[in-house]
Amino acid sequence: MSFRDNLLHLRASHNMTQEQLAMILGVSRQSVTKWESERSYPEMDKLLKLCQTFDCTLDDLVQGDLTNQQPNAACKVTTNTPPADVFGYDEHMRKFANKIAGGVLSVVLGCAISIIFFSAGDPSTASLFSLPENTAAAIGTICVLIGVAIGLILFIPAGMEHSQFVREHPYIEDFYTSEQKTSARTAFYWQLIGGIAIIFAGICIILLFSDSPYEDSIGTVSMVACVAIGAALIVRGSINLSRINLSNYNLAAGEILEAHEINESNIPQEQKEELLAVKRTDKRIGAICGTIMMVATIVGLVMLFVPEYSTPFFWLAWPIGGLLCGISSVLIKGFSNN
Repeated sequence: MSFRDNLLHLRASHNMTQEQLAMILGVSRQSVTKWESERSYPEMDKLLKLCQTFDCTLDDLVQGDLTNQQPNAACKVTTNTPPADVFGYDEHMRKFANKIAGGVLSVVLGCAISIIFFSAGDPSTASLFSLPENTAAAIGTICVLIGVAIGLILFIPAGMEHSQFVREHPYIEDFYTSEQKTSARTAFYWQLIGGIAIIFAGICIILLFSDSPYEDSIGTVSMVACVAIGAALIVRGSINLSRINLSNYNLAAGEILEAHEINESNIPQEQKEELLAVKRTDKRIGAICGTIMMVATIVGLVMLFVPEYSTPFFWLAWPIGGLLCGISSVLIKGFSNN
């Protein structure tokens, strides 16, 4: 008997799925699949854990014949055992939501702080302190750049980590209970209401200081700061709500994975076909949007440099092109038969 045969028998006799065994061992489902297809071999610590789990010796597991061994009732898993978060998906998505929300907060808050210094350098605006105009402009610009820099420091690694997570786990079985989903929806409602309330409070503050000397230095700063906090709350709540929709996550994997990665991944065939269909649709959208934006660029350059068509509104070519891309994307996804 080979290790593969013993492992297959032990898992089947104990009514374990690959996900359940992976959860016990602290590995991914793909690792268990590779062991059972003899594409890789577990490390020693995992072998010892397998021996403890199935109550067998290392020699018997690796070289012996365990097909006659009686299942260990202590580790036997019933067939109706609910799915579990084997890959740390929930923790990953919560961290992703926090980083994206933090990036939004940093960028907008940096703008709010910069307004304080810009106002301090404007002699026509009342401010809590005053600075030379050049100094105020320099410090204000630095505040904007710092906010953007912090935002990028959060956005870029978060996006890369999420893409890598999706590549490693393109298919995740829905493990959330109805109670957890209800709790996530409730949390989103409160964060949405809280975010809107904070933004509304900022609008009230700027209205309160309108037509006063402190309209910019206090009113505008307060409003932008409230927008930063409210937007961050809404973004965080939205991402945390989306995390419980694993069917959308599984489909969205097709937008990140390449076709060969989808074909080589260890996911159900039906899911694989859906991901390949998404990838084909994305290619069509990319080709059409690329063509639209090239035409928009040509039109914009003509409106800028050709005297007969010259206009100060040449820049509208690109927003209109982007709008057409969005409309095309919606129509293609809505009417595509994949």
